[in-house]
Amino acid sequence: MHAKSKTDKTLNLALFDFDGTLYPKDSFTGFIFFTLPKHHIATRGIKILPWVLAYYLGFYPAHAMRPRLFQSMFKGIAADIPQRLAPTYAQKIIKELDQDLLQQLYLHQQRGDHVVLVSASVDLYLAPICEFLNIELICTQTEIKNGILSGNYNSKDCSCEQKKLRVMQEYNLDNYHQIYAYGNSHEDLEMFSLTDQHFMVGRDNALPRLINTHHIDDIQRQKKLEKDST
Repeated sequence: MHAKSKTDKTLNLALFDFDGTLYPKDSFTGFIFFTLPKHHIATRGIKILPWVLAYYLGFYPAHAMRPRLFQSMFKGIAADIPQRLAPTYAQKIIKELDQDLLQQLYLHQQRGDHVVLVSASVDLYLAPICEFLNIELICTQTEIKNGILSGNYNSKDCSCEQKKLRVMQEYNLDNYHQIYAYGNSHEDLEMFSLTDQHFMVGRDNALPRLINTHHIDDIQRQKKLEKDST
């Protein structure tokens, strides 16, 4: 666990994984079928079929499959095509989010917590999703050259240790009173190591109980006023 001083700190940090956590399905595969023609998917999919089969059989890891699939499907595609369709896809996705975890996210926001989506999925559609939810984003970043998707990433695949490193790079964890994280797989364990409380989908029964710190402050101020008036 990340050691930190918590004296006089009221701001909390909440880190949410996306696929399998906030969103119960595979958002990237959905984005492929939402943005690209079926014949394009079929033609390019045949070329990587051995890797796809190996992935589903558990012989090829997800962190290696994601960049291979992205390159196969999006290399040479004009960037404005997925960029134009991404907001519509984001609106569709938001309607399908896990309602319990979405309510937990809203509770964090109501408390004034700093909420961040931390995902191995790509920025093309996660950016508008985060804009709709009014949260910040750490994810795998895609490379665009002269308006064309190169098929490569501008960052490392944002999973496992990269999740932890990216969070530490973007945020000074010593500034936070409590750090929460929500995930669904071994790819989130490194991120969990930074936290005070975490929730693993499919393993943990109860979400972290959130206390409205602002409400507590109001009660304490009211008690102080009452004491001073006596």
